[in-house]
Amino acid sequence: MVTSPERETLGFKAEVSQLLKMMIHSLYSNREIFLRELISNASDACDKRRFLALADPSLGLDPMTIDVEFDPAAATVTITDHGIGMTREEVISQLGTIAKSGTAEFLAGLSGDQAKDAQLIGQFGVGFYSAFIVAERVEVHTRRAGAPPEAGVAWESKGEGDFTVETETLAEPGTRIVLHLREDAKDFADAWRLRGLVRRYSDHIAFPVRMRKEGATHDWDTVNAATALWTRSRGDITDDEYAEFYKHIAHDSEAPLAHAHNRVEGKREYTMLLYVPARAPFDLWNRDAPRGLKLYVKRVFILDDAEQFLPHYLRFLKGVVDSSDLPLNVSRELLQDDPEIEAMRSGIARRALDMLGKLAESDVEKYQRCWSEFGQVLKEGVAEDAANRERVARLLRFATTHTDRETQDQSLADYVGRMRPGQKHIYYVAAETWNAARQSPHLERLKKLGVEVVLLYDRIDEWMAGYLAEFDGKTLKDAARGDLDLGDLAPGEAGAPAGGSEAVLALCGRLREVLSGKVDGVRTTERLAESAVCLVRGEQDVGAQMRKILEAAGQKVPAARPALEINPEHPLIKKLGSLPDGEGFRDLALTLFDQATLAEGGVLADPADYCRRVNRLLLGEATL
Repeated sequence: MVTSPERETLGFKAEVSQLLKMMIHSLYSNREIFLRELISNASDACDKRRFLALADPSLGLDPMTIDVEFDPAAATVTITDHGIGMTREEVISQLGTIAKSGTAEFLAGLSGDQAKDAQLIGQFGVGFYSAFIVAERVEVHTRRAGAPPEAGVAWESKGEGDFTVETETLAEPGTRIVLHLREDAKDFADAWRLRGLVRRYSDHIAFPVRMRKEGATHDWDTVNAATALWTRSRGDITDDEYAEFYKHIAHDSEAPLAHAHNRVEGKREYTMLLYVPARAPFDLWNRDAPRGLKLYVKRVFILDDAEQFLPHYLRFLKGVVDSSDLPLNVSRELLQDDPEIEAMRSGIARRALDMLGKLAESDVEKYQRCWSEFGQVLKEGVAEDAANRERVARLLRFATTHTDRETQDQSLADYVGRMRPGQKHIYYVAAETWNAARQSPHLERLKKLGVEVVLLYDRIDEWMAGYLAEFDGKTLKDAARGDLDLGDLAPGEAGAPAGGSEAVLALCGRLREVLSGKVDGVRTTERLAESAVCLVRGEQDVGAQMRKILEAAGQKVPAARPALEINPEHPLIKKLGSLPDGEGFRDLALTLFDQATLAEGGVLADPADYCRRVNRLLLGEATL
């Protein structure tokens, strides 16, 4: 690093160097996107200066324009804004690093074709660096609004690992970015092409984007509509305009899956424009990552990530909310625990769920993409949003035994529509994987009766099911808990679980003695058709999935012993009943218990002892 009082040469952080390499090697499949990104950043800077000037008039309110210039002879394109500008420290911080947690780890995992995927840029929003897609050298000249002229800063880099920063005198606050175009990108220094790009990608920007009139030195033309898109009538906005506005606010290069544009009038007046992204950001599961809607008050930008207007389970949505009632000096602190904000939040949540519901009905393929990206997040809403639980439940998708495939594409409404006559419950089983769930012994009797079972295997599923007691008047029933309660599905067969012949009852007693301390009881089953035994938890016991989650979080989980259910018709159980008390009976009984534990994804208390018992049974098979 070379340093002088006025000029410094600094190295990019490692993650920026990685990003620049990807950029230069065509991370964007469409190179012209650079202009949209730089104009979007300029718009954000103007928004921030206008807002801060409300509290600090010394910041001034110069004409808020974004100017685009070009010089074919010098092969340059220049974008100038009159926004908030940057200090020297901010330039080093914001243009030398990517200030987002987890970005380095995310970039480190990219390789091959994945690293060239044109959609990746939308996952961490670093639009400034897109300049290097078309530029071999980039200059940034900036001065923070309110700072003296001599506090200007010049930044320059070729995107090859380092950059220089030095102090300069600038007459006006704001930022000017000069792109020295690569040989194969010099065609961007053209009036017709630049005007076309502004109209295509930045027409919705609320500030005038200007270019000089042909042959003029001082006269400017405003190229874009310069009207906040959400303030226009829905009928006047095309799908392409909605999509381009989304790309502007989300820094995403892919069009959204759906949008909803509504104006609420009455006691509270506000406009919302919500979007469903096509892809999840890499930090979706980082609860501390900034997220939320852009907040405007009377079209004045206030906050970038106002998370108070969306419940946490809808954190993947993007958009804008513009209030006519909130004060212009509103802050994040004032938004906390405000009844008016809570009412707006509830209204926006309902509109968002309606938008997702309409997408699910109108375009199954798009909704399936949405579910693949955000389904596990939506499941949180069952527990977090009691007021909208039914709405959220209708959006859920699951794998079931009806399709026998891992894809989660069946709704609870689909399930209810296929229920057997006399069926009272929506049956489900939870396991670590889809394959483990579909092969669970708890499904055997239900499958034999032709009853569909929902297969739960996401980590969040068992927790979610604990809050979703019913759907459409049908109760949800865990097929691995308590009595199976087949009701009218198997008349005359669903009775006392400990029923059976005297010989079977005697066998249950002998098993209880051998398995004392391991099981809560032994009884005959109404679940099994092919397996010999299975373990059944009590209705209030913590399930295997929840137990692992709680233990991983350091919480103590109360010990619970399952019941062992036996299938009297299975050859192994008949064989067990014919054995006298002794080592052979004990080995087989304990081995069947351990097999039941493994079948439900459990962990054996003593694997070595299990192996020794199995070996003894194999070697002494003829004497059993």
